[in-house]
Amino acid sequence: MENNNSFEELRHEGYSVTNNLSMIDTEAVYQFMINESYWAQGMPKEKFGIAINNSMVFGVIKEDITAGFARVITDKATFAYLCDVFIAKDYRGKGLGKFLINEIVNHPQLQGLRRWSLATRDAHGLYKQFGFAEISKPEIWMEKYKPYIEQGS
Repeated sequence: MENNNSFEELRHEGYSVTNNLSMIDTEAVYQFMINESYWAQGMPKEKFGIAINNSMVFGVIKEDITAGFARVITDKATFAYLCDVFIAKDYRGKGLGKFLINEIVNHPQLQGLRRWSLATRDAHGLYKQFGFAEISKPEIWMEKYKPYIEQGS
C-alpha cells in the first residue's frame, strides 16, 4: 500500500511516531481494527487499503513492531478528522497514546486548521488534554452512518 506523505519520525523511550506508511505493519493494524476495535469490525480489507492510502497515517513503532496507529483525514488547510486511533494492548500504560496524539496535533502539515473532529466512546480524557471538547453546537452537525456489517462490504 502506498502513501505519499512526507517522512516524519520522532522518538519517545525507544518508540517512534512515523507517518511513513512503509514502516507501519498495516496487516497488524488491520487485524487489530477488525478484531479488537469497536469502530471497524467488519471493515473489508480493500476498504482499509483505500482508507489508509487516502489519509495521513501515523504509527507508533519500535524496531519492526507497530504498537499503535492513527489516521487523519484532512484537506491540510481547514479541517481534520482524527480516527482509527489505538495503542495495542501489550503497549498501553507507557504514555504512547499521549505521545501519538501530541505528535499528530503538532505535525507541521496540520497547523492552522480551523477545526479538528473525532469520535470516541471511551477516551475523552486523553483527547481533552490536547484541546478537544464536546461539540459546541451539536445541533448543526449531521451524519449519514452505515456500519460495515450492515453494508455487507
